[in-house]
Amino acid sequence: MTRVYATVAAAALAALLGASAWYVLSDRPADAFAQCRQGQVAGGEIGGPFTLVNSAGQTVTDAEVLTKPSLVYFGYTFCPDVCPLDMSRNVEAVDILDQRGIDVTPVFISIDPERDTPETLADYETNLHPKLVALTGSAEQVRAASQAYKTFYKRRDTGDEFYLIDHSTFTYLMLPGTGFVDFFRREITSEQMAESVACFVEAGKAAMK
Repeated sequence: MTRVYATVAAAALAALLGASAWYVLSDRPADAFAQCRQGQVAGGEIGGPFTLVNSAGQTVTDAEVLTKPSLVYFGYTFCPDVCPLDMSRNVEAVDILDQRGIDVTPVFISIDPERDTPETLADYETNLHPKLVALTGSAEQVRAASQAYKTFYKRRDTGDEFYLIDHSTFTYLMLPGTGFVDFFRREITSEQMAESVACFVEAGKAAMK
């Protein structure tokens, strides 16, 4: 996906979210993560139940997948440029966090169930990172997961199997017991992402004491 389409996708996502889907920090009492947030707004109705299929062909739910702090990204394995860069950044952040003793799961949800079969995603996991959880599903299951996370995707109809898909490129940080806490744009480096995730994880632990 080109930079232009990434910008269009981001704008589309913003339109989909709407003001009611986000909480302004000043309106959120006792925000345990205030010092960790990167922007003016965060939180809101992002994330939720999903039922998808893992690389072993097993049906799984969000409750089974998001058992640890997780970095959730929607993309597709045939993506020529954006997805490989974003996912490489995400797993690099996971490795940095692992060195700090923080266990984070990178999650990849395919928006291309027609080509991204469980077998394809098994190879993708093997080639990218040992902790990676890659998920697919029926077109309806993928659409429901995308809607829960307020993501955007649209297939370019080329009439052959080499089609591309325009899509949003945010990575979502999900914490068990809390849910969505923040998102990361493409401009964030792996080091910056790791630092931010560590802040959220540590703040979450402190809030539970």
